[in-house]
Formats: sequence, structure tokens, C-alpha cells
Amino acid sequence: MVRKISMAALFVVLAATLLQSTLATNYTVGDSTGWQRPTNNADFYGNWTKNKNFVVGDILVFDFPTGQHDVAVVTEASYNSCTATNAIFNYTNGPAIITLNTTGYHYYICGFSGHCAAGQKLRVDVQNGTNTPSTPGSSPNTPSGGSTPPNSASSLIATLPLIFMSIFLVLFCY
Repeated sequence: MVRKISMAALFVVLAATLLQSTLATNYTVGDSTGWQRPTNNADFYGNWTKNKNFVVGDILVFDFPTGQHDVAVVTEASYNSCTATNAIFNYTNGPAIITLNTTGYHYYICGFSGHCAAGQKLRVDVQNGTNTPSTPGSSPNTPSGGSTPPNSASSLIATLPLIFMSIFLVLFCY
């Protein structure tokens, strides 16, 4: 009896972990433009982040050709001065895939000469919670994969099967 309950509890924990990982949103930085030096809009990536709500667990995909760009994870001071010499980490192979693991501001620049100064830099504000549009009536851009980011309603819908499975397993074990 105890073994059945332990197995049921393990199954519920594994299912919850799996569901949580499916709620993360993949964002292709710059959407179809990708990660490149902006040609006519120095605030291209700043505008790209508008109406997006980045949360812990989301994934940024920096799509760029290896050897033509990189992604340097930097401090705020290095972001402001476009300096990659003391980068926290540097991704040199494209595409670079970065999971947002902590809340707060995260700073990324291209370390190639002149690229950051031309606007190839990104600052994202990562929050706890679920992905919802930042402003009422707005809709976030569709991430790669063709689905929209989950919101509170889709999180509830994704949680309902877990609740029913838990009830079924508890009843099954008794």
C-alpha cells in the first residue's frame, strides 16, 4: 500500500515537472530578423521586447550565423558602454539558446566591432509568473513553433489534467 502511494506521488511530481517545462515560451530574438546588426533602427531590439512578458524558464534563441556575430552576456555597465571584454559568458556559435533562470534585468550584446553601438544589444526584464501581454489589449508576438505564449487561462487548463490524474491515482491506490 505504501509503495503504491509512493509511486503515485512520484508520478504526480514527474507530471508536474513535465507540465511546467511545457509552459516555457521560446522567443526567437528579433523574430524573423534574428540576431543581427540593425540596418535602420538602432532601438530595434528594444522595440522587439515591448509587449513581451519574460518569465523565469523562458528561452531566448539568438539566431545568427557562426563567425558573423556572437552573444555576450554582460553587466549593465558593459551593456551601456557596449564593452564585451569582461563578458560573463560569450556564445560564439549560432544559434545561441539561453534559458532565463533568474528574475531581474539580463543584458546581451554582440561583441563584434561596431555591432553593439549600431544597436545589436538586448535588455530583458525577467519576472516570476506566467506569460501574459504587458498591456491590456496587446498580444505578444508568436514565438517560434507557431504557438502563442501561455497565459493564466492556459496554465489552468494545463493544470486540470494533473489534478484529475492525482485524484485518480489517490483513488486507485486505496
